[in-house]
Amino acid sequence: MKFSRTARRLILGTVAVLATGFTMVVVNHAGPASAHGSVTNPPSRNYGCWERWGDDHLNPNMAQTDPMCAQAWQANPNTMWNWNGLFRENVGGNHQAAVPDGQLCSGGRTQGGLYASLDAVGAWVAKPMPNNFTLTLTDGARHGADYMLIYITKQGFDPTRQPLTWGSLDLVLRTGSYPTTGLYEAQVNAGNRTGRHVIYTIWQASHLDQPYYLCSDVTFGGGGGDPTNPPPTTPPPTNPPPTTPPPTTPPPAGNGGCTATYTKTNEWSGGFGAQVTVRAGNAAISGWTVRWTWPNGQSITNSWNASITSSGSAVTAANVGHNGTLGANASTSFGFNGSWTGTNAAPALTCTAT
Repeated sequence: MKFSRTARRLILGTVAVLATGFTMVVVNHAGPASAHGSVTNPPSRNYGCWERWGDDHLNPNMAQTDPMCAQAWQANPNTMWNWNGLFRENVGGNHQAAVPDGQLCSGGRTQGGLYASLDAVGAWVAKPMPNNFTLTLTDGARHGADYMLIYITKQGFDPTRQPLTWGSLDLVLRTGSYPTTGLYEAQVNAGNRTGRHVIYTIWQASHLDQPYYLCSDVTFGGGGGDPTNPPPTTPPPTNPPPTTPPPTTPPPAGNGGCTATYTKTNEWSGGFGAQVTVRAGNAAISGWTVRWTWPNGQSITNSWNASITSSGSAVTAANVGHNGTLGANASTSFGFNGSWTGTNAAPALTCTAT
């Protein structure tokens, strides 16, 4: 089985961490490489736990404000460090036979039960969502997709008290295929559902028979939400884990009717992935250009959803045909992989609209 360079990061070493009266240990995990992908909006359970607590998993507030993530970190922190590797292989499209009831969020306890804690029943943090929304799957390895199957729990199902089963789900969308752009979006209609629900996404990667099984907790019609004062979002650790947190992303910069925000999505020895979100201001725009200068000599190796040119350390990224026109306050994103030496610091961005 072939993996891209971004798929060669493994979590090594043993890290003991103490939080809220319990000990969490990151053990050596000899499973598959982890740089693949997951649903990032609304966030899958383990991506959300990493996003909120990745560099702050010693914070005792997690047990009070985010108890389901706390139990997952306690069970196996690699569940979160490897948030983008929750897949099975050679399923042949027969997902219900491969994944038993009660084990949907762990992909049928795939990879020796690495993701078993995601099946725990309880009040997972739920993101408020409109009933018509865009589901986003971020694929750092750019595998492409044969299709996505998107299910939503039936009205009346209570994920805080009931295990997730195939019978509790309605299939609301089967998408077509996606090219290897690294970012796959689907327009989803949840009907008249209200309250807590689970969105269950199956991503059938194109490079081989490798489906991913992803649970996202949401609230339709208000309520729910993130824990109080969640910690900032930071990238996962390098291989081996770093002793200090990665640099924070600078605040969005704007010029001429748009802003651009840089987020490092992952990092490994000598390489990294990043995403830039472009947002229009209070008026619609028909195109955008984002510019920055790398502070420490980083360089881009491949990109998607933008036309990128470099001159030395200076980078210019312009929209492509499908994502230049944005309504007022609307946003889009592009991504890339790159290489680095020394310190992989975040650049300061400027955005110009046309």
